[in-house]
Order: sequence, then C-alpha cells, then structure tokens
Amino acid sequence: MKVTVNEECIGCGLCESTAADVFAINDDGVAEVIIDDAAEYEDDVQEAIDNCPVSAIEAE
Repeated sequence: MKVTVNEECIGCGLCESTAADVFAINDDGVAEVIIDDAAEYEDDVQEAIDNCPVSAIEAE
C-alpha cells in the first residue's frame, strides 16, 4: 500500500495520532509519510483517511 499526503494538509496531527508508524508532522508543520509500504498498517491508514478533515491522505 502506497500512501501520500497532498498539499491540502493543515498539520492537524490526526493521522500521526492514528498511525504513528506511518505519519509524522515534519518541520514545515504538515504531515508526511515516513514508511515506504504501509500494507501492515492498512486499517490505521484507512482510519486516518476517513477522518482527515481536509482529505489530504491518499492511498493506492
């Protein structure tokens, strides 16, 4: 599972709190993906996607 965070991210931290092994807030104050393959965390990633307030998380 390939996960990305698009430019709509507002850095609320919800994704990081939901899937800390996949997302982190970077020095610019927005989320970034910190793992290449998130298949192991698919349920947590889907929860982050479903709850992201600006729909900034995308998965393939």
